[in-house]
Amino acid sequence: MTRVLLLGAGNIGLAITALLDETGDFDLLVGDRDAKALSTIPEGVKTRIVDVGDATSLASALAHADVVINALPYYLSLPIARAARERGVHYFDLTEDVETATEIRRLSEGASNVFVPQCGLAPGFISIAAHDVAKRFEKPHRVRLKVGALPLFPANALKYNLTWSTAGLINEYCNPCHVIHEGQLRDVLPLEGLEEFSLDGVSYEAFNTSGGLGTLWETLAGKVDHLSYKTIRYPGHCELVRFLCNDLRLCERRELFRDVLENAVPITTQDVVLIFVTVSGLRAGRMTQETYTKKVYHGEVHGRALSAIQITTAAAACAVMDLHRDGKIPERGFVRQEQIPLADFLQNRFGRHYDQGAP
Repeated sequence: MTRVLLLGAGNIGLAITALLDETGDFDLLVGDRDAKALSTIPEGVKTRIVDVGDATSLASALAHADVVINALPYYLSLPIARAARERGVHYFDLTEDVETATEIRRLSEGASNVFVPQCGLAPGFISIAAHDVAKRFEKPHRVRLKVGALPLFPANALKYNLTWSTAGLINEYCNPCHVIHEGQLRDVLPLEGLEEFSLDGVSYEAFNTSGGLGTLWETLAGKVDHLSYKTIRYPGHCELVRFLCNDLRLCERRELFRDVLENAVPITTQDVVLIFVTVSGLRAGRMTQETYTKKVYHGEVHGRALSAIQITTAAAACAVMDLHRDGKIPERGFVRQEQIPLADFLQNRFGRHYDQGAP
């Protein structure tokens, strides 16, 4: 039985717990410094107060773990990754922060254990899917990724509800965005590149945000002419966020920005995740385009109601960890998401949640 330490008892931690506990294959311990958060963990699952900022507390929790899944905010990732390196514990996380993932890659050099950051939806699954489609081309020319977690019933001016880490959301809106443009690695501004499209009669917009590509931009460097990642929202959202970020300069006061969002924008569990990958390039000598799409809705998982972003994020983290357990991804060192075969992911008992239909 694999001993798993799950750090973080928030929305995603709760979903990961629901998925892992049901199998009976994992000796699961959930750690968080917030006793109130731990009280929401299902009865029968072991819990423990763990303060990541306290080296002794963290080391004690890791002492009896084979694997640690970090479901805490990105700014708490590095102490956990360092402690995992010291103790030889396999490390998985959900960070969307580029600098944090880069530092974790440095930590992984020469390690006997595995380090797999960015195991969520975007970054995460979107890179697995995009790389799989791009490999089907002799010469992929343009690779475009779009992902959005959207409320099914938008009821405010932003046409948005909080579904994810607010600190992570602000990073996406405020930090530079990696792209490949005309074969060159570049950074572009967030909230730019606005485009509109429709799907199933519903109108959407998409625009540049940070972090969604993970390491894919390095993997495809020199292989594609154009690579971009955009976040999907309902029309009008981008203009209002630009006002907040640029005109009110809230990107320069992120704690205030976070406080405003968390106290003004309600959360929802009634959401849908949209996933789009479009690749164009040469196949059999002809310019061809292929599109990969998925919609994942909120629903019930093992008797627990979960939002779509909880399902997709938690299922991705569990699937990648499970694939490592089954020997289907490298055993040690740094693993990029795009190294994971899409077919293996979707056939995995956790990855199969990506194939559920509308509620």
